[in-house]
Amino acid sequence: MYKYIVRLIEIYIFAPILKTINQANNMKLNTALFSLFIATFFVVTSFAGESDSKDLRKEIKESINHHLLDDHNFTITHGVSFPLPIILYYNGDIDVFLSSKLYDDHAKPISYQLEGKTYTIDGHGHILGYVGGEEFHPIDFSITKNVVFIMICFVLMLLMFVKMARSYKYGQLPKGFGRLLEPIILYVRDDIAIPNIGKKHYKRYMSFLLTIFFFIWIINLFGLTPLGVNVTNNISVTFSLALLTYLITTFTANKSYWGHIFWMPGVSVPMKIMLAPIELLGTIIKPFSLMIRLYANIIAGHVVLMSILGLIFIFQNWIGTTLSFGLAFALSLLELLVAALQAYIFTMLSALYFGAAVEEH
Repeated sequence: MYKYIVRLIEIYIFAPILKTINQANNMKLNTALFSLFIATFFVVTSFAGESDSKDLRKEIKESINHHLLDDHNFTITHGVSFPLPIILYYNGDIDVFLSSKLYDDHAKPISYQLEGKTYTIDGHGHILGYVGGEEFHPIDFSITKNVVFIMICFVLMLLMFVKMARSYKYGQLPKGFGRLLEPIILYVRDDIAIPNIGKKHYKRYMSFLLTIFFFIWIINLFGLTPLGVNVTNNISVTFSLALLTYLITTFTANKSYWGHIFWMPGVSVPMKIMLAPIELLGTIIKPFSLMIRLYANIIAGHVVLMSILGLIFIFQNWIGTTLSFGLAFALSLLELLVAALQAYIFTMLSALYFGAAVEEH
């Protein structure tokens, strides 16, 4: 019923306003009428069909969660997916089977019995096991959707850099795709590694900086595809990347670095004792900030983008659809910039921490 009401309002209220806007020559009048038009539209559509949109909003929320969360199935589109291997370890036994055993034909979780154990998936996507009515939590080494794309990214990076390295055998300039990679590599070296680490020590860190830069960039670009993959919004992935930065910083640091942490020069002895635990805590907070920054920026961008796309199905009229699509398109272009920007920031801060670890005083 509300659809017909909205349609009548569009004909008898919105259409005359649009006609007046087209005929008006005054810029201020145009702006005021257009603002009134947009405000009236959203007020009407927000009150119309409120009860009918509750189920739709719930469906949109589930779709956003499906896009953000990891999954044991590789879903290409609705109704088109293929299972991934489940690898579980418990009490010395390793169980391997396909994820299709845990779902029915309607993608609903079911129980699967294997060698006296029963496996099922809870509401959070975690695999639970039961033996004799008692619940246990197996160690999960399964190949999930995120793991598949990490492998794809690894293979893609390996092919790119191997092909680029081979092209240097035939001359000083790379050929093919290497011509696109070379300026990026030189930028990471000349504008990130050398200024922050120094010419004396930068080479030992270049392999890690290049790997982390291209990995985050490529995996973020994968997240903008319709495949529903989102690796860097997984806190365990960003934790692993930050942990690598922390370990490299810790095990390559010189004596001067640790001396400034545990026995700050130039201050009194009581102050040195007070500053030591604070400086030690700072070495942990730095990689922690790397983890949260990458995780929060990526997940926030995807939530906002998916929410704006969901407005198209909530409004279900030409104005709401047009505005939502236009805003989603502009935000998608911004997300392309964010994908590269987050890779740059993570690499820059990692180089900064490495430089502080090897700085000579």
